[in-house]
Amino acid sequence: MKPAALLRPALLPALLLALTPLAAFAADAKPHPFVGQIERMDPALDKLIAPGTTIEKLAEGFRWSEGPTWFDGGVVFSDVLANTAYQWKPGMTEARIFLRPSGLFTTNAGIREPGSNGTTTDRQGRLTLAQHGERRVVRWDKGATANQAFTVLADKYEGKRFNSPNDLVVKGNGDIYFTDPPYGLTDIEKSKLRELDFAGVYRIGAADGKVTLLSKSLPFPNGIGFSPDEKILYIGTTEDNKARIMAYDVKADGTLANERLFYNAQPLVDAQHKGACDGLKVDREGNVWSTGAGGVLVISPAGKLLGRVNTGEQTGNCCWGDDGSTLYITADYFLVRVKTLTKGAGW
Repeated sequence: MKPAALLRPALLPALLLALTPLAAFAADAKPHPFVGQIERMDPALDKLIAPGTTIEKLAEGFRWSEGPTWFDGGVVFSDVLANTAYQWKPGMTEARIFLRPSGLFTTNAGIREPGSNGTTTDRQGRLTLAQHGERRVVRWDKGATANQAFTVLADKYEGKRFNSPNDLVVKGNGDIYFTDPPYGLTDIEKSKLRELDFAGVYRIGAADGKVTLLSKSLPFPNGIGFSPDEKILYIGTTEDNKARIMAYDVKADGTLANERLFYNAQPLVDAQHKGACDGLKVDREGNVWSTGAGGVLVISPAGKLLGRVNTGEQTGNCCWGDDGSTLYITADYFLVRVKTLTKGAGW
């Protein structure tokens, strides 16, 4: 087993970022109204979100909020453009800086989205991040800061650097599955920094750390999540004019088979309802909660749209928190939440 590398980033860039005023990272320091509502397309949604439920604004002022996960009694999430990870805990009136920098520790003119993106926790409860800026998947050890060690779990496939790992999910056996579109790179798929000519879906083996390519059929794979029994893997795609969620059978050896369309969200996209199928999570009944046109789409295991948590914003991702029944949502400028009658898979 090859030991994981330890990164100790250069001190000067980190200090310069840490000393930069918060206003330089925020989109706008002024309070903004949040307008959102629950839209019900099928009576079955009433069993998942109680009638009369509202969407609550928790924090604001972000340039592009993304990749939330429940960690250490609160929500950790990324502001990808600000190279910052924030945390919000119950009782807070605003989010606090958790990691800065969160994704890029070196100077590189070829990076358009420097921060971390997707975050999750492994089976030991440790925070794991997909870093656009440094183009890798890392683990942050609790108690460390941005100037201390991260463990690099994967940064290359067959000797070539990843594009910009985007989102990730941990299987029950500890394997990490992640997507690698080129969004973090300047000029995206045409970037001169690109070493791989495809956007892959990968697995990092828990036992040996080996990186396995699972799929390279999607130009822009994004959000990723397992069904409750882990027999199906869902992947959202943000390819232009093809907002959709794909499904794959998970074989006994952890590889994927039988790629198929699970839900086509493109017909929902219009001037008032923007957004492709970005981040997604699954509840314990197998419903898929995927960001998409207008907010978070709630889709049954059979692929039927039950409703939408309409945030009124282009929405990046979501996660379960509290006791597993609260859905936290990163909606561009805002962090919001909605109480549900279900719980996330695994809670």
